[in-house]
Amino acid sequence: MLAGPIFTREALTSPRQLRHYLIRSGYVAALFVLMYTASQATFGWQQVRNIGDIARFGSLVFQMFSLVQLLLVLFFALLFAAGNVAQEKDRKTLILLLMTDLSDRELVLGKLCSSLLIVGVLLMASLPVFCMAHLLGGVTLNQIAWSWGICATTAVAAGSWGTFVAYWRDKTFQTLAISVLGVVIFIGLLELVSALGATSNTAQYVALLNPFRALLNVLAPLSDKGLGPSLQQAALTNVAGMLALAVLINFATVFRLRIWNPPRAIYQAATETEKGDADQAETAVRRAKTRNVWHNPVVWREICTRAYGRKIFVIKFVYLAIAFFLWWAVVRNADQGSQVLGMVSPAGFVFLGLSLLSLVLINAQAVTALTSERDAKTLELLMVTEITAKEFIFGKIGGVYYNTKELLLVPLLIAGYLLGIGVLNGEQFAYLFIGFLALTIFVSMLGLHSSLSFENSRSAIANSLGTIFFLFIGVFIFMMLLVEARSSFFLQFQSFVLFIGVGSIALYASLTHKNPSVALTIAAGALPFLTFYSITEFLLEGTLGVCFAICVGYGFATVAMLIPAISEFDVALGRTTMDQN
Repeated sequence: MLAGPIFTREALTSPRQLRHYLIRSGYVAALFVLMYTASQATFGWQQVRNIGDIARFGSLVFQMFSLVQLLLVLFFALLFAAGNVAQEKDRKTLILLLMTDLSDRELVLGKLCSSLLIVGVLLMASLPVFCMAHLLGGVTLNQIAWSWGICATTAVAAGSWGTFVAYWRDKTFQTLAISVLGVVIFIGLLELVSALGATSNTAQYVALLNPFRALLNVLAPLSDKGLGPSLQQAALTNVAGMLALAVLINFATVFRLRIWNPPRAIYQAATETEKGDADQAETAVRRAKTRNVWHNPVVWREICTRAYGRKIFVIKFVYLAIAFFLWWAVVRNADQGSQVLGMVSPAGFVFLGLSLLSLVLINAQAVTALTSERDAKTLELLMVTEITAKEFIFGKIGGVYYNTKELLLVPLLIAGYLLGIGVLNGEQFAYLFIGFLALTIFVSMLGLHSSLSFENSRSAIANSLGTIFFLFIGVFIFMMLLVEARSSFFLQFQSFVLFIGVGSIALYASLTHKNPSVALTIAAGALPFLTFYSITEFLLEGTLGVCFAICVGYGFATVAMLIPAISEFDVALGRTTMDQN
C-alpha cells in the first residue's frame, strides 16, 4: 500500500518470468556448490567422524555464506535501484510518470521496492541453507537471525542511496559512479571515526554502522573477550542505524523529487521553442559557430563534448580523495610486515582496493557509453551513417580510456611509488603494470560486449557489472579457502574443480547470450581455470606465471569479444539479414 501501483505491477509480473525462478534456484545451488567446495578444500576425500571438526566446518561455512551474501546484497541492491530509475530517465519515460497522479512517495518507494524485490526473494531463499549450517554445529540461530537482519537492512539502505542518486543525476554513468563511490566514502568515514576514537564507546558504536564490522562481530562474538559490544548490541546498532539512514534518504528523495525532475534541459528546450522570429535568428547565428570534428567523429564526441554530463570532474575528484586517504591511512600508518586478511601487505592492499574500484568504474563507463546511445534512439542513426563498426568500437574504447585516465594512472602511480621505496623490484613492477593494463582492456571490452548483447539497458548494466563483481567474489573465495587449506596445487585443483566448472558455465551464458562462438566458448572455459592458476601462483610468490596467466586468459577473452564487434554492426548487435527479413 505504501509503495503503490509501481511495486504492485512488479510483484505481479516478475513471478511470470522463467528468469525469476532460475535466479532463485541458481542462487541456492551456488551456495551448495560453495559449501561442497569448502568441504573438499577443508577435508578432501577423507571421512570425518569428529564432531568438533564438523562444528568448525559449520562455522567456516556460515562465515563464508554471510560475507558473500552481504557483498551480494550491498552491490546488487545498489545496482538495481540506481539502474531502475536511470533507465526511466534515459528512455524519457520518467516524465510520463511525473505527469500521472502518482504521488512523490509512490514514485520513490515504488521504484525502491521494485528494485529490491529480487534481492528480498534471494534473502528469503537463502534462509534454509543457513539453517543447514546450524545443523552442522558451531553456529547459533541467534547468529543466523542477526546476520540475515544485517543483510536485509543493508540492502534497504543501499537501495535507498541508489534511488536517491538516480533521481538526482541525469546521466547513467554519473549515477552508477556516485552510488559506488558514496558507499566507499561512507564505509571509509566510519572506519576513520573508529580509528580516531578507538577508546571511545561512542566511536565504537558509530563504527558499527559499517555492516561489515557489525557482521564480523556477529560471526565471532567472543573475539573481543567481553571488551567490546555484545553480539546483540552490535547487530541491533547496525540494523537500527541502517533503517534510520534509509528513512532519512527516502524522505530527502521524496522532498526533492520534483525539484530535480524533469531536468533543466527540458525547460530550456521549451523556452527556445517559444521564442520569436528575432530570437530564432539569433539562435541560428549562434548555432552556426561550429567546431572542427576529427576524422573519427565518435571519439571526438566522447572526448570533446559533455557526453557524460557536466559533473564528471566531481567523480574524479572523489576518487582521488579516496586514493589519498587510503594511501595515508594504510601505507603511512601500517606495519609493512603485517598481512591484510593474511594474504597481502598493506601497500598491496591499497593498490588492490583502488584497482578493483577503477575496474568497476571503467566497466560502468564502457557499458553506459553504448546503452545511452540506444536509449536516446541515436544508435540506429549512427548505423545509417558512413561510420564503420571499427571506427565506432575503437572510438568508444578511446573515449572510455580518456574519460577514466585518472582511474588508470592512480594505481600505476602507487605501483611506481612502491618501486621507488623498494617494496617492488623492476621485474615485479613490469608484471604488475602489464597485468593491470590487460584487466582494464578486458573490463572495457566486456562493457561494450554486454551492451551490444543485451537490448535492455538495465540487463546490460547488470550483466556487465555483475560479471566483474562475481569474478572478484570468486577470487576472494579462492584466496580465503586456499589459505585455509594450505595443500598442494593438485589437491587444491581437485577441490575447486566443481566451483571452476560452475563459473565457466555462468561465464559462457553471459558471454554468448546473443552471439555464441567457438572463441567465446573457449574463453569461458579457460578463464576461470587460468584465474585459479594465477591465484595459487601468487600465493606461492610467483611473478611471471601470474602475469602470463592473466594476459593469456583475459587477453584471449578480450579478442574473442572484440573481433565480432568490429566486423559489422549487424553481427555486433546480434542481428542477421535473415532476422530482418
